[in-house]
Amino acid sequence: MPRFSHRLSSALTLLVALAAPAAAQDRTRALPADSPFRGGVPEVTPRQPSIAIGIADAINRALAHNLGVLQSQQGIDRAAGVRSTELADLLPDVYGSLNASRRKVNLEAFGFPLGDAFPHVVGPYNLYDARVYATQKVFDLSAINDVRAETHTVAAAQHAYRSARDLVVLVAANVYLETLAGAARVDSAQAQLATSQALLTQAQDLRQSGIVAGLDVVRAEVRQLTDRQRATSTRNDYEKLKLQLARIMGLPIGQEFTLVDKLPEVPVPEMTLDEALQRAYRDRPDYQAAQERVRAAEASLRAATSERLPSVKVSADYGAIGLTPAAALPTFNVTGQVDVPLFKGATAGRIAEADADLRSRRAEAEDLRAKVYYDVRSAFLDLEATAEELRAAERARDLAAQELTQARDRFAAGVTNNLEVVQGQQSVALASEQYISALYGYNVSKALLAQSLGSAESAIRKYLGGAN
Repeated sequence: MPRFSHRLSSALTLLVALAAPAAAQDRTRALPADSPFRGGVPEVTPRQPSIAIGIADAINRALAHNLGVLQSQQGIDRAAGVRSTELADLLPDVYGSLNASRRKVNLEAFGFPLGDAFPHVVGPYNLYDARVYATQKVFDLSAINDVRAETHTVAAAQHAYRSARDLVVLVAANVYLETLAGAARVDSAQAQLATSQALLTQAQDLRQSGIVAGLDVVRAEVRQLTDRQRATSTRNDYEKLKLQLARIMGLPIGQEFTLVDKLPEVPVPEMTLDEALQRAYRDRPDYQAAQERVRAAEASLRAATSERLPSVKVSADYGAIGLTPAAALPTFNVTGQVDVPLFKGATAGRIAEADADLRSRRAEAEDLRAKVYYDVRSAFLDLEATAEELRAAERARDLAAQELTQARDRFAAGVTNNLEVVQGQQSVALASEQYISALYGYNVSKALLAQSLGSAESAIRKYLGGAN
């Protein structure tokens, strides 16, 4: 089974390129079926008969079309929009107006008791006024802190976007490796089916020669049918994995593709637990996003508290006014204003809300900091355990193959019936599946160790030729 072995050994080489910072769990398995990270916006380009997709191409396509990444990018735009709204309170408001009116005014109503010798009503007359108005806040600590809070929120959204991209890198690479493992199972099942067919032919020949009983032929037929059903089942599972991978990558609906199972050799980084923790606290975007959310909550609390402080603003206007446009004369007005809040009933409620939000954000950040440690520590333990499991599976696979060879030789020599051969086939099938599962588990353990460190996308660029 040379191709089977090649696929399994190739799948081992990606491992440390899967450096996706996230939570302390295998997020690719924890994602629900309706998670946006399991979906993608399909391309609409015309379909080719079939395309070959390597691991780097799969990741690039997922980063460009994955629904979770696109939604996270829109989260940055929304946060930036909210910040622009808050910033508008600190920027000048400028607008112009052009008025033309015809008036008749009662002078006494405006405080001009001129006596009976003068007319009480003036007009009608025309009035034209063209003017520019401007208002600028000179000092408003509450508005300043609101802008600071939204600035930190934008930074948190940017870190969350990078975390989403890293998660997509992990998801796409993981599903790609799962699909390669599925292909390995197909190769294994086909190889075992070929062995069963050969043993059935051998049993039929020996039965015709009178060396073995008819029961041996029936037993070989049953084994051959079982292996045929397993080959069909593994083929269907493999095709389903390909469909899942195509959806994550956003391929055109119905696009046929093949996997390129040659992966580059990736060195395994060697580091101590302390070194890994330092790197995780420095690089993980989810932890950085949590820190930014704490800073945003602190600024929001300061903004709420500052509502009790005075604020200063300046208003001004400049224009021309007159009875006719030609006779209009320039005029202006400049007003300085100090607002001193004496009582605002909503301020106490906003302070209480901001304080509760700050305590919640700090608790989340501390929980995530602890989770970083457990992520890294658990990954080290899992890596050690799965490495031993892989070594045991390799030995068990070799042993099962040797036992099957010996059983076939004894059956061919007429020393025993083919019950021992069928049992040997079952042992080979079980050992092969255990080896595939152990190797995939070893891959996942290494991926989770790298996942807890951060910077998955940069690792992909370095080891797989670049991710856009």
